[in-house]
Amino acid sequence: MWIFGMKGRSGFSANNTAEDVTKGIDGSGLTAIVTGSTNGIGLETARVLALRRVHVIMAVRNVDAGEKVKQHLLEKMANARIDVMALDLNSQAAIRRFVEEYISKSLPLNILINNAGINAPPFTLSEDGIEQQFAVNHLGPFLLTNLLLDIMKKTASESGIEGRIVNVGSAMHAYGYKEGIRFDKINDEASYNPSDAYGQSKLCTMLHIVELSRRLKEEGVNITANSLHPGIVATNSQKKQGPIGSKYSDLRASPIGVLNQGASTTCYVALNPKVAGISGEYFMGNNLKSLKGSTSLAKDPELAKKLWDFSLSLTRPQPN
Repeated sequence: MWIFGMKGRSGFSANNTAEDVTKGIDGSGLTAIVTGSTNGIGLETARVLALRRVHVIMAVRNVDAGEKVKQHLLEKMANARIDVMALDLNSQAAIRRFVEEYISKSLPLNILINNAGINAPPFTLSEDGIEQQFAVNHLGPFLLTNLLLDIMKKTASESGIEGRIVNVGSAMHAYGYKEGIRFDKINDEASYNPSDAYGQSKLCTMLHIVELSRRLKEEGVNITANSLHPGIVATNSQKKQGPIGSKYSDLRASPIGVLNQGASTTCYVALNPKVAGISGEYFMGNNLKSLKGSTSLAKDPELAKKLWDFSLSLTRPQPN
């Protein structure tokens, strides 16, 4: 149904824009962090949230570019609340600096949108010596989310408003390495395949949500966590993209959306009241998407727990 643009149970389809799915919503009093928001889906997400009166924190690698985007947005929305902060997901030290700075500002946090990512570059190591797609697309958001959770819990408790964590994934999570996650070969350059590694990182994006939502529910915290496929939209995440391989042709039936459609599911999950109370799920085309067959791995609770423990071991502060 999503492929053909038919409306689902939400009343929306993949053809709806981010403005459509947030129409009439007043986000004043809410604060959201949007990573990777100087271009593409992240930029449109930040724009629409700001349009709905959310205080938007643009967490970006290039602050100068972020400031230019901010000024451009303010020219069209003079009363918008937008701030720019430096965040480089390629560096765990930079992630920790971002969180320290955020805490120093005494800001609340209602919505965290893990949008930033990279798409199928040649084999590269992160600043911390970890294969870059795994580091940037999974470990970075994993660490960022963990470090910001206390702020989100405090905000949800004091405001009585449900907090929302949104991971922007990809349908390519089903097209990675045949093993799913190669825990013992994350840094194996000899067998590295750019598109398989991308699929692996996006599988991790989804499994992160599976275990995180379980923990939040167990703790009784008023915070939901969900992942989504935004649609196929050409963005700067593909700037360093190498040969992607034929597996992308498996998605040839999916619609190539313009940015306001590409960002719609992100904005729907982040802001629409119809998503209230839903956690640990996967969305596509502004609707819940069931995972069957090859995609069922993305809902495996044991694999999610194993990934969580593995990720913790790779993000612990190193002794001086």
